[in-house]
Amino acid sequence: MFKFIGAAIGFFFLGRNFFGAILGFVIGSVIDNFITVKASAGKGQNIFDYYREQASQPHEDFATMLMALSAAVMKADGKTLKVELDYIKSFFSQQFGPQFTGPHLQTLKQFLDAPSIPLDQICRDINQRTNVEVRIQLIHYLFGIAKADGHVADTEVKVIRHISQLLQIAGTDFESVKNMFYRDVNSDYHVLGIEPTASEEEIKKAYRQMVVRYHPDKVIHMGEEYQKGAKEKFQKIQEAYENIKKSRGIA
Repeated sequence: MFKFIGAAIGFFFLGRNFFGAILGFVIGSVIDNFITVKASAGKGQNIFDYYREQASQPHEDFATMLMALSAAVMKADGKTLKVELDYIKSFFSQQFGPQFTGPHLQTLKQFLDAPSIPLDQICRDINQRTNVEVRIQLIHYLFGIAKADGHVADTEVKVIRHISQLLQIAGTDFESVKNMFYRDVNSDYHVLGIEPTASEEEIKKAYRQMVVRYHPDKVIHMGEEYQKGAKEKFQKIQEAYENIKKSRGIA
């Protein structure tokens, strides 16, 4: 808008000079760009301010983290599905019990309606509040949302991978969880964090390491629903190991 106003002012106030119009147009464009940048920054900052406000309330910090990350995954493929919302509602009801109310859904809506979600700032806050085992469990939860409709889209994998990186989760841990939901012919190996070329000794070693790393006791303080997710993940590791042993004839 200001570029056209600037062009008009430059043209008339500099004696109907064509170069005055160009100068005014350039100055107006700079003003327009500045306003656009400030508006975008303001929107991003506002939703992060909202996040911090919600997360500072008693017993709402973890719920707010989950809602922010949930919204990012739900928006990944450009459509919000009822099955995804049902998955979130079911998870929250089991995790928080009678404490789960309409305001939690309102929090989710705030993030869904936001032009963008400042994942870098939110994940930085999550890193300060949680240990890596809990953050890995968050990735498992996010893949659960993505798989709620029976299919994990590439765009959803991309967003969850980005979140995983921001949460400082090792690539092998991300691939392990991903292959529990997004499977191919080598998924059993990737669940264990190894390649199909691994030796029998490497397979057994990887399995032992994963059993220790993903034991449900690691998140015993997180509540019943997280325990359920941890046990499911632990079972997937067991299944992957058994599948590999059977296919390769390992005793």
